[in-house]
Amino acid sequence: MDKDYACGDYGEVRDWTQIRLTVRTADLDKACAIMSMISNQLQIEDYSDIDLKTCYGDLIDEKILNADKEHASVSVYLPAEQNLSEPLSFLRMQMTQEKLEGKVESIGVSEEDWANSWKAYYKPVRIGRRIVIVPAWETFEPGPDDLVVRMDPGMAFGTGTHETTRLVISLLEEYCKPGCRMLDVGTGSGILAICASKLGAGECYAYDLDPMAVRVAGENVEASGLDNIVVGQSDLLAGVDRTRGPYDLICANIVADILIRMAKDVPALMHPDTVLLCSGIILSRAQDVVDAMAGNGLVPVRTEEENDWCAIAFQKAKA
Repeated sequence: MDKDYACGDYGEVRDWTQIRLTVRTADLDKACAIMSMISNQLQIEDYSDIDLKTCYGDLIDEKILNADKEHASVSVYLPAEQNLSEPLSFLRMQMTQEKLEGKVESIGVSEEDWANSWKAYYKPVRIGRRIVIVPAWETFEPGPDDLVVRMDPGMAFGTGTHETTRLVISLLEEYCKPGCRMLDVGTGSGILAICASKLGAGECYAYDLDPMAVRVAGENVEASGLDNIVVGQSDLLAGVDRTRGPYDLICANIVADILIRMAKDVPALMHPDTVLLCSGIILSRAQDVVDAMAGNGLVPVRTEEENDWCAIAFQKAKA
């Protein structure tokens, strides 16, 4: 498929950027599930099931004959003018969480250009009533009630432009109380911990499995001048300092399958009034997350939706 042609429901002829993920053939289904969260129109290249014994070799394209049968690729096509920062960092985050090894390519923009060109699409984003996410290199004149969060996300997830980030920040603004102890699981760029600190949280603990995300989050925290945020590395809740719990507010902007996996462990870090904010949930998986949390004594108290995504606030069921 050539990137200069429209496809599916896109309609008009325009320029596209291809994001391609290549994995072992055995991991193709997992790769497709992750890529479908970026776009539901997928292009799959999988030559593993071609049986050359039943075909006439001279009628098969040479490219297919010589194709790698051990690996497969899945691609999505995004408008060339779209900011690729969030989809690429979202993809990287999901691959890390799912322990999925693969090669990610953005075709239609060179790596050299991408290092800086994506910044042209990242502008100040207002979320909720008070939070404004501002790129570190942008000038911005805040209003009297604005809480400005300056970010340089690099390739870590969390700039405020993705629906999942906007949804959870809106809930964070509602549930973050002055002086509370906050835990951010899968912190990415550190955006949620920084927002919580700006909203008055007393202590914030931000963890991520990806060493790059830990580094980026630490740099953003340092640049913010906030001294009440601790950043560390953890595989979900495994490395979280439990001596500091229970926490008053826990945020997890990850993905449905990972939220379901951590459902059995998170209640131990909650007291009766703790609020757990879960985001990164595609609408079709929302009930699965609710059921998993219910199986561990947590009930939904509020849900926010945008496009095909939702964020859900949970608390322990009252006796």
